[in-house]
Amino acid sequence: MNPRWTLAASVAGAVVVALDGTVLTVAQPSLQRELHATYAGVQWTSTAYLVAVASLLVFAGRLGDRYGQRRVFALGMLGFGAVSAGIGLAPTVGWVIGLRAVQGVFGALLQPATLGMLRAAYPADRLATPLAVRTGAIGLAAAAGPLIGGALVSGLGWRAVFFVNVLPALAFGLPALLRPQGRPAAVGTPLDLPGAVLLAVTLACAVHTLAVRPVSPAGAVAALVTAAALVRHERRAASPLLPPEVIGSRAVAAGLGILVAVSASLFGGLFAANYVLQRRLGLDAFDSALRSLPLAVLMIFSAAACPALLRRFGARATTAAATALLSLGVLVLSGVTAAPALACGFALLGAGFGTVMVAATQVIVRQADVKVAGVAGGLQQTALNVGPAVGVAAATALLDAGTGPALLALAAVAALGVPLAWALPASDGVAPPTPTAGQRVHNGVPAGR
Repeated sequence: MNPRWTLAASVAGAVVVALDGTVLTVAQPSLQRELHATYAGVQWTSTAYLVAVASLLVFAGRLGDRYGQRRVFALGMLGFGAVSAGIGLAPTVGWVIGLRAVQGVFGALLQPATLGMLRAAYPADRLATPLAVRTGAIGLAAAAGPLIGGALVSGLGWRAVFFVNVLPALAFGLPALLRPQGRPAAVGTPLDLPGAVLLAVTLACAVHTLAVRPVSPAGAVAALVTAAALVRHERRAASPLLPPEVIGSRAVAAGLGILVAVSASLFGGLFAANYVLQRRLGLDAFDSALRSLPLAVLMIFSAAACPALLRRFGARATTAAATALLSLGVLVLSGVTAAPALACGFALLGAGFGTVMVAATQVIVRQADVKVAGVAGGLQQTALNVGPAVGVAAATALLDAGTGPALLALAAVAALGVPLAWALPASDGVAPPTPTAGQRVHNGVPAGR
């Protein structure tokens, strides 16, 4: 793969997905008015996408490993753009919800491939820089999304926010489809379809349980039952969906846990902080977005600085310090209302999250062999989808006690990532693989490595 084109395509795919989520939030009130939708219907325009994408990310990553990351990226990008155009033409909110679920399927194909392509195109010791560029672009999209969405909705209506996905989908999807592709790393590997179904049902039930109100006890029970069945199946499968060399790595498990914790704290904290800005301080949505702008700015700068921090201090110390910084930012937001203090709190959030995103993602992707890079990317993206659902659900449950207690609890959630960081490599290098049950070891080296 051409590294420069691969990086540009990876960034484009990540930005399209990031922008889609942020601009939709701005467009939902207008969508509700025009389509005469209920609040529950509007909520499902987000929930349908979230459930679909979260449940399929890991299997989509495996498809990329088997059939080629570029091919799966092209299918995801072109499908995402085509369905976006369909949503822009939707006559009712029911059509929007259904098409958003389909868009989630293509988003699931797209997201792990953006990481899998980078793993295949760059040597392991040079991954930090392209990951930093990708993370910085996501931060820029997070900053620009509400402003772009507001301008589009005000000038052209809510449908315009979906049509903007079409051009980048064509610009990067078609070349990815037409470019010659080398032999996929995991070609011929059997697909674990029962494992894929069990994982999809587990994640769909878990995300649905967290995302909707009131909470469904039946959904939680179904998630636990299918999770137990998944564990039993994966232990017996000849070619499991979740390879032991990936999920059996302490560093990968710690990196995923950290991403869940920090994304839960960040998105739950932002959800609660909006109540401070709009209800306690009386700001409108645009002014609230401006107050939180330091988050996106520091996220961009911290992502850019992270490769140097990793070389100097290693993944363990860098991630632990950044996680503590994010927790401190949520703590600051829990007790202040003055503009400078709020800016400081949002800046700490951005600096912490941008650094953790690059550092933890690098560990997860580097630990995985190229032939399972898509699965590793799918797990990373799953963590970043499950975490916000957990955080917003926790914030919603705790807001009755006040925004202060809710934010304190979310700061504690982020702090859980600090001890997890000590399972990451101490240096910038890849930690030695730990043999898992069932692996043969010859001269101290796991077979097949």
